[in-house]
Amino acid sequence: MQATMILRARTWDPATAIDRVLIDFDRRHRRRIVLRTEAGADLLLDLPQAERLRDGDGLPTASGIVLVRAKPEPLLEIHAHDEGELVRIAWHLGNRHLPVQLLGDRIRIRADHVIAEMVEGLGGHVDDIEAPFDPEPGAYAAGGGGHHHHDDDHHHD
Repeated sequence: MQATMILRARTWDPATAIDRVLIDFDRRHRRRIVLRTEAGADLLLDLPQAERLRDGDGLPTASGIVLVRAKPEPLLEIHAHDEGELVRIAWHLGNRHLPVQLLGDRIRIRADHVIAEMVEGLGGHVDDIEAPFDPEPGAYAAGGGGHHHHDDDHHHD
């Protein structure tokens, strides 16, 4: 099977998927990769440029659409006593350019004991979990990518 484009989540009905691929965060930013579906088929993803696959995206093939699912991985789930405290923690995470998944009253990041200590020092609460990780693509991300360019001269601690 081969897919040369991405159907973004919520633009198609995942109930119509013929198969699924389970992919961790690191492997979801690609231009070209061979993926193994849950049914055991090989799927060549061959895009014109590298793009970030998001949980719920579809990969159309000649046989039908293959659903992309974010693979569970070790994460930290961050909670705070109130919204203001959570926003402050989010600012510190963003200042470190960490990929974050915003879930309303909590934030998920990749497991990192140093960052966990920082969050607790800021008054947050951290739970070790295993879950799919589908972070925000970022304000400068074109086509769902996840990095930005520094043309400024601000400093990070």
